[in-house]
Amino acid sequence: MNSTRHPTGLPFIIANELAERFSYYGMKAILVVFMTSMLLDSSGAPAPMTESDAVFWYHVFGMANYFVPLFGALAADLLFGKYRTIIALSFVYCAGHGVLALDDTRIGLMAGLSLIALGSGGIKPCVSAHLGDQYRQSGSGRISEGFSLFYLAINVGALLSTLLTPWLLAHFGPKVAFAVPGVFMAMATLFFWSGRRRYVALPPTPWREYCAELGAPRARRSLLMLALLFMSLSAFWALFDQTGSSWVLQAERMDRQIALPLLPHFTILPSQVQAINPVLILILTPLMMWVVYPALSRRKPLQPQHKLAAGMVLAAAAFMLIAFAQARLAGGLQVSIGWQLLAYFILTASEVMVSITALELAYTHAPSVSKSLVTSFYLLSVALGNGVTAGVTAIFERLALAPDSALYFTAFSLLALIATVPVGLFSARSSCQGTGS
Repeated sequence: MNSTRHPTGLPFIIANELAERFSYYGMKAILVVFMTSMLLDSSGAPAPMTESDAVFWYHVFGMANYFVPLFGALAADLLFGKYRTIIALSFVYCAGHGVLALDDTRIGLMAGLSLIALGSGGIKPCVSAHLGDQYRQSGSGRISEGFSLFYLAINVGALLSTLLTPWLLAHFGPKVAFAVPGVFMAMATLFFWSGRRRYVALPPTPWREYCAELGAPRARRSLLMLALLFMSLSAFWALFDQTGSSWVLQAERMDRQIALPLLPHFTILPSQVQAINPVLILILTPLMMWVVYPALSRRKPLQPQHKLAAGMVLAAAAFMLIAFAQARLAGGLQVSIGWQLLAYFILTASEVMVSITALELAYTHAPSVSKSLVTSFYLLSVALGNGVTAGVTAIFERLALAPDSALYFTAFSLLALIATVPVGLFSARSSCQGTGS
């Protein structure tokens, strides 16, 4: 059977993802500003972090948030199933938001972020794999559209939150700004629970059956190629996730006045600049899916390795543009935020090519018993990328170089270019292994 309809549980999964991503990106958008200007000590006195420390801990949190999926995936595949794992860890996630909203100290920050990393990281591989299960069981041939709609939901949530929470932080302080994402996470949990009777909820796999399928020669080859691919893709995430750290620090030094026809001039907050990314995702995702990719495929079928390699080159180009803007700032020149907006356009086009393609590969090429586990491998690439960024930032601090210097951005641009070769190679070999059942 190859149905042309989407699964009936899709709206609940999409609504859950939109609200959950609102909570995550809303909290994350204000982290660096909060850590560098609003953090308190136990007596209530200001105790902000330095910029280098804030960038370091921001990426350590990102690394933890994308390392935990490995354990969430194993819990879902072997013990509880995806649905129960998502519901249980969603409550942990909500608790983390609550701690951030109630405690402005470093202890509160670390406790809240730890709970969020456990909750958010634990459900990440399960939600996308759960989405794929709905298509696999219903026989629908529209799984690519389903993952694109899923990605659009992520970015609608990200857009709304990155506009709203910086404004809330500026006007009402950190308690309200962190509480609102917590409310949205509670809504996300309710949305997901409401669809429980519509889902295909696959049971966990017995240990022996799990090991037997993963030990099959074809499965081993597929897992090896995917692991190598995702390791190479960590270079992309080392660049991309800096939009919430070093790019925010650069934006603070730029001229952020915006002049639009028929509207009064206004100044955008440094943390709000990130909102352009989800706006561009909402434009570029359907444009790529229904216009660009079909047009390019008329002469020769467009393979995943083509999208991934092109995406890596574009990411490198975006960072070279940022490095150029930073060199002008270092020279004492006034630089418009338009430079960052152009870099965001290039980086977002890169994201559409890399992230959606890799997410679909993680599901379609995984052995049937380990969809969540393989998705967690993909998410580990994000953890590794954030680890690379944290490490490079620490090295630059030792060398007395700022985490937003032109040399810093140029180094990451070169990293992406170098990684393009293994990304293209391993994605081509992964595609040749065939899809998982």
